[in-house]
Amino acid sequence: MPLHIIRQDIVKMDCDAIVCPTDPFLSGTGGADMMIHAAAGEELRQECNSVGGCVVGDAVVTGAYRLPSKYIIHTVGPIWQGGESGEEALLASCYKSCLSRAKELALGSVAFPLISTGTFGFPKDKAFRCAMNVLSEYLLENDITVYLLVYDKEAVTVSEKLMAHVAAYIDDSYVAESKRFSYVPSVPARSIDRQRSLRNIRADEYKEAQQEVLFNEAVSMPMASVCMGEPSTLEDALRELDESFSQMLLRKIDESGMTDSQCYKKANIDRKLFSKIRSDINYRPKKTTAIAFAIALELSRSETDELLKKAGFALSHSNKFDVIVEYFIDNGIYDIFTINEALFAFDQSLIGV
Repeated sequence: MPLHIIRQDIVKMDCDAIVCPTDPFLSGTGGADMMIHAAAGEELRQECNSVGGCVVGDAVVTGAYRLPSKYIIHTVGPIWQGGESGEEALLASCYKSCLSRAKELALGSVAFPLISTGTFGFPKDKAFRCAMNVLSEYLLENDITVYLLVYDKEAVTVSEKLMAHVAAYIDDSYVAESKRFSYVPSVPARSIDRQRSLRNIRADEYKEAQQEVLFNEAVSMPMASVCMGEPSTLEDALRELDESFSQMLLRKIDESGMTDSQCYKKANIDRKLFSKIRSDINYRPKKTTAIAFAIALELSRSETDELLKKAGFALSHSNKFDVIVEYFIDNGIYDIFTINEALFAFDQSLIGV
């Protein structure tokens, strides 16, 4: 089931349970704890008083009362003391305990804030890395939708080296592509006078000129660059012609040796969505879904293009999202959570979710 990294007020989350970071007395007096208590109402205070408290690293469950969610999972995070007092292990225990409570209640979805990053002073980047490690590992074996609420991009801990490489790749590919079409180098006389300067071109003529340049470049491309791989036999050619996205995906899953569940979990895809794809031969996925399966299957760039084409999509250097995805594929980095962290950091849509 998918892991969503989002910016959202936790009291507005309409899911089965939200996680409330609190103190051992469930007092409702600090940060997100206070906000959740205020929104849930006095009934929550009364139930917390009857619970009797909670130890650091553990979690207890109450009703959610006036909130959109069904339950509140209260967990006591560690106070940051410099990192030498087992804080990271205790924080990981908080996430694991909350997930255990959710599993006991057979919940389908749960929303987490970054636990202990408020008044308890846990560094946000370390808290984010701890949350991602626990949640991503859990989701590979369990079916539940998890939301991780992140308000500061600085908390997203994609390594500085990786971020620098992605940024450089974007600059080389995306920016260069944008500049490529910031002017019209040459346009046939029937469309526009070659001698007129660009700033004197009317908007409608400029658009027409761009389209004609793109068309002329496309038709002049060698066929080998248009076809991602020429079929070696008539049987292969007919298969590529007739095979739908769903059929190709299922075939590639079989060829990979993965089970269906291993694939959709690795793709950060919901089981119900995968069932729709499997049962509908003509299913048309979203682009982010198709890319997620390409990542899960660890497809090469050409194989990814082939799968995307079956869904009616393509990767383009004029789209920053596409360039980031292309970077990871070209560099053989197929961890979908790492890719989504980078996409989040660059304010792009996430894949799979």
